[in-house]
Amino acid sequence: MESLLYTPEKQFGKLLTITTTFLSESEFAELTFATMLFNDVWYMMDSEMPLERRFADLTMLIRSYFRRLPLYDFIIEFKYLKLSEVKLSGAELKKLSITELEALEPVTEKLKEAKQQLLDYQSRLEEKSDDRLKLQLISVVAVGFERVVWQMVAKQ
Repeated sequence: MESLLYTPEKQFGKLLTITTTFLSESEFAELTFATMLFNDVWYMMDSEMPLERRFADLTMLIRSYFRRLPLYDFIIEFKYLKLSEVKLSGAELKKLSITELEALEPVTEKLKEAKQQLLDYQSRLEEKSDDRLKLQLISVVAVGFERVVWQMVAKQ
């Protein structure tokens, strides 16, 4: 999963000019990940899954007949930051390590916001589900179309 989550850093710029007239930046980032992670053989995939008047950005729930396999269910929350929000250029961002990128205040805030939403979605989904879920919660922050930061969120 880790290599997949960092791949969009290389792909965003190439696709940007084609899609910017149709999608917002955050929609584009979410669509890119959903497309890359799409697997309807093992998973029931849902974008904007309704959870009691809230909507999880992307859920990947193992199909019932694959529950015996060593697969995980996922809830992924996407956040997007414009370059102006981090007050850095694309070139400056590319020079930062992941640790330095995660330490930027706007990134930290978005990760915190995503974590709170994921924990809320977790409890709502577990109440709603009949299956014993093996949930992995992942927050993803796209910083412009240059960089991506993601974190696994510990379940409650």
